[in-house]
Amino acid sequence: MTYTIALLGSYVLGSIPFGLLLASLAGFGDIRSIGSGSIGATNVLRTGNKTVALLTLLCDLLKGAVAVVAVRIIWPDAALLPAAAALAAVIGHLFPVWLKFKGGKGVATAGGALFALAWPVGVISAAIWFLVAALFRYSSLAGLVSVASTPLLALYYLDETQAIFVAVIAALVWLRHHTNIRRLLRGEEPKIGQKSDAEQ
Repeated sequence: MTYTIALLGSYVLGSIPFGLLLASLAGFGDIRSIGSGSIGATNVLRTGNKTVALLTLLCDLLKGAVAVVAVRIIWPDAALLPAAAALAAVIGHLFPVWLKFKGGKGVATAGGALFALAWPVGVISAAIWFLVAALFRYSSLAGLVSVASTPLLALYYLDETQAIFVAVIAALVWLRHHTNIRRLLRGEEPKIGQKSDAEQ
């Protein structure tokens, strides 16, 4: 019952579509109708409003972090529950029931959850994201590279069982990026802040 409550709560928290809500409140309508159709901060940035994009990023980071911190506070003796909550929050973001299971790409929510799970993992993976983004200007590529590093980082900073949860998170984020991967291979992926071909 403890795990059921914790995981369901983490899923619900992760499933809150902040990008969709904030973009709508800012007057941009349904963010899913522009760019990649994602509800994440990168797609919100394609509206041209950096403030709304930043708020989306912060909210998506926080919902992953809060899920982990909350279960750690409420159930301090459940050693594996924080890692399970991190996974549940990411699944909520990727597959929100409210949006017919079509959510965001999960990089920010995963980053927030991993930072709360083991802050060095979050810090190092974030540094990798910024480095790749600065070099290549592709948010998706930066996310894919940074999240790919997290299972190895988790093996060093966490135990093997928790690292398995992190590996599942990384795999899900990669799977959710399948269209981005195809566009990257074709050289058609829009760079950070750039509109997609459909919008130009």
